[in-house]
Amino acid sequence: MTQHRKCRSCGAAMTHTFCDLGTSPLSNSNLEAADLGRMEPFYPLHAFVCGECFLVQLEQMQTPDKIFSNYAYFSSYSDSWLAHCRAFAQSAIERFGLGATSQVVEVASNDGYLLQYFKAKGVPVLGIEPAANVAQAAIQNGIPTLIRFFGTDMARELAGKGRQADLLIGNNVLAHVPAPNDFVSGLRLLLAPHGVVTMEFPHLLSLIIGNQFDTIYHEHFSYFSLLSATRLFEANGLTIFDVEKIPTHGGSLRIHARHAGDDGRPVSRHVGDLLAEEKRAKLDRIETYGTFSEKVKAVKRDLLELLIAIKREGKSIAGYGAAAKGNTLLNYCGIRTDFLDYVADRSPHKQHRFLPGTHIPIVSPDRIYETKPDYLLILPWNIKAEIMQQLSDIRSWGGQFVIPISKPTIVP
Repeated sequence: MTQHRKCRSCGAAMTHTFCDLGTSPLSNSNLEAADLGRMEPFYPLHAFVCGECFLVQLEQMQTPDKIFSNYAYFSSYSDSWLAHCRAFAQSAIERFGLGATSQVVEVASNDGYLLQYFKAKGVPVLGIEPAANVAQAAIQNGIPTLIRFFGTDMARELAGKGRQADLLIGNNVLAHVPAPNDFVSGLRLLLAPHGVVTMEFPHLLSLIIGNQFDTIYHEHFSYFSLLSATRLFEANGLTIFDVEKIPTHGGSLRIHARHAGDDGRPVSRHVGDLLAEEKRAKLDRIETYGTFSEKVKAVKRDLLELLIAIKREGKSIAGYGAAAKGNTLLNYCGIRTDFLDYVADRSPHKQHRFLPGTHIPIVSPDRIYETKPDYLLILPWNIKAEIMQQLSDIRSWGGQFVIPISKPTIVP
């Protein structure tokens, strides 16, 4: 570790490892058949933690333009996620009094999965999405979307045109930002004087408690606790006035923030309660972060022992869900076609391609019913209940599910 590595939030020198997962390809860089014989770039997947603000982060190995301009993830292919978004839109409209004269803006709006629910209620919306292929899907569905990366320059431009947001949303984007101060400062510029910023992101405490190392991949530059998020927002003129725990992505936080000078929304006791919980978990002590790597190694050993035992019995295993987190898991554990025959996925944007690094073919879920595997390894374990319900018919031939995180488990 060199002394030149700096925290992207507070600028302090970083000297502490959180988790070293070796090298891995970009998690959403699925391959075409013609790519399989070519050199594939692998990058260090080494997470560090800042000893000052306790932000866990990766070094930037590729530019955001390389990672996100043509993106494989479309949010609308998870029923449970859409239900979550529909409920949020309804509650936000009621809580913040949004209507026909309001402006809702979402940064990293993907395929319009969320804004569609505000639009259906007559609330004006605007999406900002850098991935052109994903943004086009939103535009085709009637969601006005700007194909741009968000930051202070874009925020200043929109604000200058009178397009400040009454509700400014960023779901699962904060981790993807290589320059968080520029990003959060942009939120402040785009936010109307009495507007609200709402952001959701996976909770670092859940990651640690649940051994969720597979959520570490190159597209996620940072991993936030409320402690580190509070420091980042305060440094850029925004105050987090409320927070809630939500179950998405294995345990996330939803924060609400306002301008620091807007006293109309007092800080909820929930903020202090969660900060106290994080301190009880010792997230404000650097030694807490040093024990995570050994837990990760234990999960790897347990999963490989389970899969080896299954294969020695002559049983077949397929995977389900060509998720980014799955690619971290498979590459770190060395799981390839010697274990998994294929990975099935609902998204046609992923089918007929191959997973990066492992080169496991991605197929339609129809293949499951054709080949009748004995075990189905669920890679997007965060929506395992939805997947097991959708694929409950595998039990008709004795098929069972394998959940890899937080401890490898077989579910009949």
